[in-house]
This record gives sequence, structure tokens and C-alpha cells, in this order.
Amino acid sequence: MTGSERPPRTRWLSTWTTRRWLRVGAAASLAVLALLGVTGAWVLARTESISRDLVDVRSPALTTSIRLESALLDQETGIRGYGITGTVDFITPYQEGLAEQKSSVAQLTELLAGDRARLDDLKTVQDAVDTWQERIARPISAEPAGAPSPLAAERAAEGKKAFDAIRTALSTQQERLLADRVRARDDLMATMTLRNVVFGAAAILVVVLTAFVFEGLRRGITRPLDQLGADARTIADGDFDHPITATGPADLRRLSGEIEFMRRRLVRELAFSEEARQRLDAQAADLQRSNAELEQFAYVASHDLQEPLRKVSSFTQLLQRRYGGQLDTRADQYIDFAVDGANRMQVLINDLLDFSRVGRMHNTHQSVDLDTVLERTLSALSVGIEEAGATVTHEPLPTLIADPTQMGMLWQNLIGNAVKFRRPGEAPRIHITSAREGELWRFTVTDNGIGIAPEYADKVFVIFQRLHTKDVYSGSGIGLAMCKKIVEFHGGTIGVDTAYQDGTRIDFTLAPEPPVSPGPSTLPEADRSGTEQTR
Repeated sequence: MTGSERPPRTRWLSTWTTRRWLRVGAAASLAVLALLGVTGAWVLARTESISRDLVDVRSPALTTSIRLESALLDQETGIRGYGITGTVDFITPYQEGLAEQKSSVAQLTELLAGDRARLDDLKTVQDAVDTWQERIARPISAEPAGAPSPLAAERAAEGKKAFDAIRTALSTQQERLLADRVRARDDLMATMTLRNVVFGAAAILVVVLTAFVFEGLRRGITRPLDQLGADARTIADGDFDHPITATGPADLRRLSGEIEFMRRRLVRELAFSEEARQRLDAQAADLQRSNAELEQFAYVASHDLQEPLRKVSSFTQLLQRRYGGQLDTRADQYIDFAVDGANRMQVLINDLLDFSRVGRMHNTHQSVDLDTVLERTLSALSVGIEEAGATVTHEPLPTLIADPTQMGMLWQNLIGNAVKFRRPGEAPRIHITSAREGELWRFTVTDNGIGIAPEYADKVFVIFQRLHTKDVYSGSGIGLAMCKKIVEFHGGTIGVDTAYQDGTRIDFTLAPEPPVSPGPSTLPEADRSGTEQTR
């Protein structure tokens, strides 16, 4: 492979992950530290071995050799003095020298065990000593005391020559032991220098490795993570077009790439969401404008219907009063139909106006004592309650921030329905409860009336939905729809408790403070002659 064909080094290094970088770095560091540890251990062991050899062998061997020389000199002095004078006192140094010689030789033999060259030197010394002692010392010491020994004079020259051989052997031995000690000391100093160099290099290398590791972590992990964190914070601050820069080992670059892919997807989603929001805003604006137009149309239509309807009702009633009984029975029936239809149309128009006003008119939020509102409602319904023989009981009710007029309409519709839809031949019994449930207040209105079948539990809250014909129960079918609108306007929900089978139980919630709602409509109120509350 030529140089131009060889891939750049950074290509295969760039595929390394953080884990691989850490493994390789840790392995290399451990290998270097292990090598330094082995070298340091060898140097320490070498230092200890040389020190022990110097202290325990070389120096004691040289000292013992000198002591051996001193003992031999004592022997030579004692033999020479005894041979010249024959005095017994000269035998004592000789004998002490023999004991010292024996001890020194034994010690040297032990110290130099394993050192063949020094043992040979010791044998040379011993051979020379044995020759001198055999030819000179022992024969002279065996002569009788009291007179000079003729043998001493006869062998004086031979004794001098033999002891000079001892001196030469001892000198050679001591020179070599001294050289060994000097060499061991030099080795010790060199080894100590090597030890200092090794441990100094180890300390420097540890510092370099530490710096290298920290720098590698900074460049390979910390800085890429900081860059990634900075890019992420920039994007989190709202700059979604800021790209993610991929740096560092392969796994961190993959992570950056995944985050970049997520950023691009979020940008696309946000663009789509923004486009959808703009469409929804446009639709909401169109819907709000359409609702306003519908409210205006409903108001104008109902308001403009009041006057012709009032004329129709007035003139049909005049026909009934003036010509009642003068025409035939069928004519009187037709007039009754016309009067009844005009009256029901007027009630329906007024109910529609009331329903459209919920959330638009009477939108005055203030502190409302529901006990007081309920008492006023019961007072307004007192005639119907007395005629039906109804009994209304209630638990203490809370004080809420609400619209007092709408709260009155809510109680009036619920209690009016409970009284209206009673069982034939049975006096209505109505009970109202309230309880705090988390952030809301839960209320129930329970009666012993005819009840509502479970399949109609949702249908009764739809406007104009009636479960009975107008011949059985009067009303326009707006009452519970209006209750639903009032409850939802005050941040709650309403429904029929289908588990209750002994009548009807209406269950609804109200928030302590209603959610923010649009301001009241500026449409003027139409004239009205009264409203009949119905389910």
C-alpha cells in the first residue's frame, strides 16, 4: 500500500468510542506504571542485596581477616620470645592467638561461603600458617622452658621466611577483600543512583500521565459535553435553528447526531404546529365571528318576533273573549289552538333568550352565599312547592365566587324540575347536599320523582330534547341544557347519577372561582313577559 493509498490516522482513530479511549488509555497507563513498578522493585531488591552483602559479608570479612592477622602476629611474637628466652609467659599470647585464629578462620569460612575465590585465598593463608606452625611454632613451643631454644636459633631464617609467606597471603587476601568491599560499595552507590533516577522518572511520568489523562478527558469528553450542553441550552432558549456540533469520540458524535436529528424533527414539528396554530387561530376567529353573528341573529330574530307574536296573541285572545260561544264548537277550538300556540311560542322565545344570555348577560362574578340564593329561589317557587306539597331540605351550602343571577337560575331549574316531574299521588321530597372534593365543590339534588332512564342520562342536557310530550309535562326542553351551560361556565360538570333508582339525582360540580370568560355582550335585552322552567 503506497502512502497515497494509506488511510489517514484520524480516520480509524475517529471511530473510537469513549469507552475504547478510556480502555486504551487505562491499559497504557497501567502498563507503564507496571513497568515502572517492576523496575523500581528490582532496583530496591538490588539495593537491599548489595547493602546486605556489603554490611553482612564484605566488611565483616575484611575485619575478620585483620583480626586473623593480629592473632597470627601474636602467635609469632609469643613463639619468638619463648624461643629466645624460654620464658613461659610468652606461651600465653601464642595460645590466645591459636584460639583467635580458629575463631577467625571459622567466621571467615562462614562469611565467604559460596565465594570460591575468597575461600581459595583463605586456604592459601591457612596453608602458609600450617607450614609455619608445623616447622616453627609447634616444635619451639614443645621445647622445655627455662632456657633459650636451640631450635629457634637454628630455624630463625626458615621461620622468618615462613611467616613472610603468611604475611604475603594475608596481604593478598585483605587487598582482595578490600577490593570486593570497594566494588560492593560502588555497586551500592550506582544502584542507589539508579533507584533515585527510576523513582524520579516514575514521579515525573505519573505527573505526565495525570496531566495527559486530564487533558484527554477535557478534550475527549468534557469539552464535547460542554459544547453539546451549550448547544442544547441555546436550543432550549428558543433558537431552534442552532445546529448541534458533533465533536469528540464516536459515541458522543453519535449522541450529537441523534440530538441534531431530534432538533430537526422538532423544528419540522414546530413548523407544522405553528402552521396548524395559525389555521386554528383563523378558524377560531371565523368561529367567533360566526358565533357573534349567530347571537346577533338569534337576538334580532327573537326580538323582532316579540311584537308580531304579541299582536297575534292579543287579537286571538280578543276573538276568544268577544266571539267565544257565538261561533260553533270547531271555531272555538281553533281559537283556543291559536291562543295556546302564541303563548307557547312566546315562552319558547323567552327561554331561548335566557339560554343565549348565559355567559353573555348577568356575568357579574362576586361572592355568593348559595344558602341565601337557595332561600330566594324557594321563595320564588313557593306557590308551586305548596301546591305539590313538596318538602325541600338541604345541607349547609358554601360561599363561592359566581354570578348570583345564574346561580338563581340553576337552583330554580333543578328544584322546579324536581317538583314538576313528581310521582302521581306522592308528595315530592327534595334534598340538596354539598361537599368539598379536591379543588371543586360537589353538589347533588335528589328527588323521589319519576326518574330518568340511564339511556337518556346525556340526552336530557341537550337543548329542546324532551322525554315527554307537552300534553303530559309542559315546558320547552331548555331547562337542563341551561343548567349545563351555567355549570360549565362556572368551571364544573353536571350529569345524572344513574346508580340512584328511587327518583332522580342530579350531580354537578362548581369551582370556587370560575375560569376567565369573555366579557358580557352589549346586545340589549328583549322584553319578556315570563319564563317557564322546564326539563
